[in-house]
Amino acid sequence: MNVLVGNKLRMLRKSKNMSQEEVADYLHISQSAYARMENGESGSWAIHILKISKIFVISPEELLIIDDKTNNGSSSGAATQLSKKVIEQYEERIKELKKVINDLKKKNENKM
Repeated sequence: MNVLVGNKLRMLRKSKNMSQEEVADYLHISQSAYARMENGESGSWAIHILKISKIFVISPEELLIIDDKTNNGSSSGAATQLSKKVIEQYEERIKELKKVINDLKKKNENKM
């Protein structure tokens, strides 16, 4: 979530032709602290959400709405990629468990 919001912050800042330093000054934080927000390394944007909303003339909710423009299409791509990885892991685990079940069935049949 921090990366997605960070990307949105960067997009909003650039649309207002502001520097990181200018936004940081308004938030009363260092430029490096603001840069960490934009890079997704910090969740402190949540503390400053009302001030951020005022700077960029948006509602707090709008900051949290992530669209494809915010992430240059990467949000849906990243989510899809992550979903595929999780599915692959589950499928692999299912194969392993099916093998264990089959092995147990064979052992059970041999005992009878």
